[in-house]
Amino acid sequence: MPRIHLGDWVTDAVNFLTKHGKPVFSAISDVVGGLVHGLSHVLTAPPSLALAALVAMLCWWLRGLLAGVLTFVGLMVIDSLGQWNAAMETLALVLVASFAALIIGIPLGILSARVPRFGAVARPVLDFMQTMPAFVYLIPAISFFGLGEVPGVVATMIFSIPPGVRLTELGIKQVDKEMVEAAEAFGTPSSRILTRVQLPLALPTIMTGVNQVIMLSLSMVVIAGMVGAEGLGANVFGAITQYNLAAGAESGLAVVLLAIILDRMTGALGQRLAPAARRHAERAVQGGVSSVLRYRPRPALALSGVVVFALLAATLGVVGSGGSGGKGKPITIGYIPWDEDIAVTQLWKAQLEKKGYQVTLKQVDAGPLFAGLGQGDIDLFLDAWLPATHADYYNRYKDKLTDIGVWYKNASMQLAVLKDDPANSVADLKGQSSRYQGRVVGIEPGAGEMKIVKNKVLPGYGLGDYKLVESSTAAMLAELNRSVQSKQPIVVTLWKPHWAYTKFPIKPLADPQNAFGAAEKVHALGRQGFAKDFPQLNTWLKKFTMTDTDLFPLEDLVMNKYKDQPAKGVAEWEKQHPDVVKKLTS
Repeated sequence: MPRIHLGDWVTDAVNFLTKHGKPVFSAISDVVGGLVHGLSHVLTAPPSLALAALVAMLCWWLRGLLAGVLTFVGLMVIDSLGQWNAAMETLALVLVASFAALIIGIPLGILSARVPRFGAVARPVLDFMQTMPAFVYLIPAISFFGLGEVPGVVATMIFSIPPGVRLTELGIKQVDKEMVEAAEAFGTPSSRILTRVQLPLALPTIMTGVNQVIMLSLSMVVIAGMVGAEGLGANVFGAITQYNLAAGAESGLAVVLLAIILDRMTGALGQRLAPAARRHAERAVQGGVSSVLRYRPRPALALSGVVVFALLAATLGVVGSGGSGGKGKPITIGYIPWDEDIAVTQLWKAQLEKKGYQVTLKQVDAGPLFAGLGQGDIDLFLDAWLPATHADYYNRYKDKLTDIGVWYKNASMQLAVLKDDPANSVADLKGQSSRYQGRVVGIEPGAGEMKIVKNKVLPGYGLGDYKLVESSTAAMLAELNRSVQSKQPIVVTLWKPHWAYTKFPIKPLADPQNAFGAAEKVHALGRQGFAKDFPQLNTWLKKFTMTDTDLFPLEDLVMNKYKDQPAKGVAEWEKQHPDVVKKLTS
């Protein structure tokens, strides 16, 4: 069979649209970004207590007193976990994406139900959309809209449309045909049959679709965090890539609580809007404790309470936000979940904020990060390993990048084993695959080190009986930790500098054939025009250098001692290295 170059065709199409559709994509980006940021500001401006009370009041009206109390408790738990602002940013993203998905999905569902030929064409398209891995939607979204909330919203919207279409179509088709025929017999126009007969009777099913759209949107927030979307997704993604169990548990619990609250509220809203379901729920309420717990205020009382709490939240939000707007020059620094990059990025964030800059950090994978630099969505990246590790990404975008300079010269890649392992060299692994379960535990498949291990190290040392396992940095560290605890021999891909060498009893294997190549250098890269837009910072970075003596303590403080509060780690390091700090911005 001849090779079908579908990937090349898709790439060419995306490149064509990116080049010629920029005005359209920019307009969409402005609208979607403005909605997300505006709604996020509205949700984060009031004190958490006031907004939680407002949401609890709504839930009380929708489901009853017990549901309102539990909603308030759940929101307060999110606040106590330190995840309130992230949760509200996530809620803004979910609401905008869900609204857009429903604006498209419900009309398409109506059209599919009323025009059978359209439905026949739409079904395989919806099947395709539902079975396509969610990650795939992010790739063209980054090309069209850059990094940030907008590609996350667009990808989330596309992923969430199918249930809205399907359940709207199902709801309308399930309406009793005799009801429709009776309306037609009285001469009712088709449009009024839809609005007065079919949609009201199909409303419970349609609201189920609304619920599913919101739940699918919320399930996408972690994936959207991979492309720079703020909120709980970014926190979960950061916890995964940094193997931070505590942060992952807190962020994950916040996602679960938010999902439960949204699920119960949308489910109850569908019940309130459907007359038959509302009457059934009212009949189900019995006397005694049950009637108290399920008591729901009258609409007039509920509306009054919501208005009062909304005004209170808005007033407190305006008062609380006064004078908080920064006037410094904004700069966006992108970073990948590598320890030295996180530590150095936090260091420069602290220094720049002292100089009056407004610093925004975005954690993404290497591929989206270089794309963001090339498109101008990210101003600075401090951890480009060249000439080998990040060579593919750098060569793809080098015409749109500024190489500011080298700040670390002793970077290296290696394979590592447990400290008491008899192997001391990569050559010692030959013929010992059964000892290591026939595998080398790797990191992200797109990492430059993985390509070197696969194409040079394993063939060069005759290790064809080993399988290079593609995973992630977090998964590799988790497997390494498990092997250390059980004392099971293991071979992993690692690099220096990395805190794993201080946390785990491991050692690097010598590379007598120099298969990994010469030592790497860590470069600071800026977007095109960086030196012109940030001349002073460009000067500081050009003379910025760090040695192992400076870098390793910074990594340990930021990644281990203060992993949940990196600013404290930087502050302690600054006290220990005052001379180095002075040179950074002198």
